Amino acid sequence: MPSAPVGQIFNPDNQRWFALGDFRHLEIAMLGVDRRNTIVDFMVRFEANGKVFNHRHLAETRLFVVQGEHHIYELDGTLKEIRKTGSYTVSAPGGVHTEGAGEVDCIVTYNIRGNGSDEMFDVLDDAGRIVGKIGFEDFAALYDAQQAELAKA
Repeated sequence: MPSAPVGQIFNPDNQRWFALGDFRHLEIAMLGVDRRNTIVDFMVRFEANGKVFNHRHLAETRLFVVQGEHHIYELDGTLKEIRKTGSYTVSAPGGVHTEGAGEVDCIVTYNIRGNGSDEMFDVLDDAGRIVGKIGFEDFAALYDAQQAELAKA
């Protein structure tokens, strides 16, 4: 099969990226929110060689790696898995880890299926203790804020 013509390949510069609070080494672009079914879709751009905060997934998560290598780490920093461009993964709730990018920025699409629950992520400290939560309503508010910002542009 021939490759895509120039201009038809995903270009991250055509996407508006936003900070996610004070979290480092990532930017987020909200794609959609389904309030009735508590589903959120977004993209994350992980900074090259960066790792994000420790966390636990509390809802089914579907990931597709659009660009780069998506690195998954144990809480102790040990590399657990490398997902290459084009990888698709479905993860059940409960996974505890940190994640980030390899040598180049990594872009991953996320589909989080809350199944009626607000709970989506626990934010963990280095010992694995819960220090915060990110829920559906947090993502919905971020989506609304990003849409308002885009409407101003």
